[in-house]
Amino acid sequence: MKISKRLTVHDLLVLRGERQLSMLRVETLDEAEAAERAGIDLVSVPPVLMLDPNFRDAAPTVFAVPGANFYEIGTTDDFVRWAFRLVRASADAVYCAAGTSTIARLAADGIPVCGHVGLIPSKATWTGGFKAVGKTLESAQHVWQQVKALEGAGAFAAEIEVVPDLIATEITRRSTLFMISMGAGAGCDAQYLFSDDVLGANTGHVPRHAKVYRNFAAERARLQDERIAAYGEFAQDVRSGAYPEKSNTVAGDEDTLRRFQSWIDGV
Repeated sequence: MKISKRLTVHDLLVLRGERQLSMLRVETLDEAEAAERAGIDLVSVPPVLMLDPNFRDAAPTVFAVPGANFYEIGTTDDFVRWAFRLVRASADAVYCAAGTSTIARLAADGIPVCGHVGLIPSKATWTGGFKAVGKTLESAQHVWQQVKALEGAGAFAAEIEVVPDLIATEITRRSTLFMISMGAGAGCDAQYLFSDDVLGANTGHVPRHAKVYRNFAAERARLQDERIAAYGEFAQDVRSGAYPEKSNTVAGDEDTLRRFQSWIDGV
């Protein structure tokens, strides 16, 4: 594993207000390497990718935050064991949308925790589904209360998702947390998008806050058409006898063939 300088929690907190940082959700080693080479500051990753021994060779300097739905992890004790395993694998922090008691337990053990406020997909039933949060005074107050609860529990950062930019900016200005915007405007400390949206690989719903920079879906469709065509040509060559050609086989000699035939006839 390459040893390179990468951002620390302290660095992120010092950088607040100095410049906007970039963050992507990446799912593969290729995407992690591309984020590294492109100068992305932070990445969110599936735990299985964080545990891959090749991850830090691919992305030695990105600040990596593994995360998963807390329902899949289990109790607070399960979460602590999960987090320690990821930190041992060189995670810089862990994402946790579980309750503040779990976050406090992690923080007490010195594990940097990034929480989540606003639209929290795993808890969207409490805020009316997959829609903006904080558009009314009452819901904006609730987002602020979520932030204060994370501060009190010892989190160092929070993803703030689909909250009106004016509200998110005011919250960021008043909070001690490193605020990561997903659709919450430029007044936060970092801007976060999913790689699939940036690459145009998402063939389903594209969120309003996403920005598409490439069209991987069309390229994948083109490659699938080419794959089908190549498979079809191979099948046709097999049926017609065009495959295999002499160049596709191992050459033999007639003398060895005759001796083999003589031997096998006597078996």
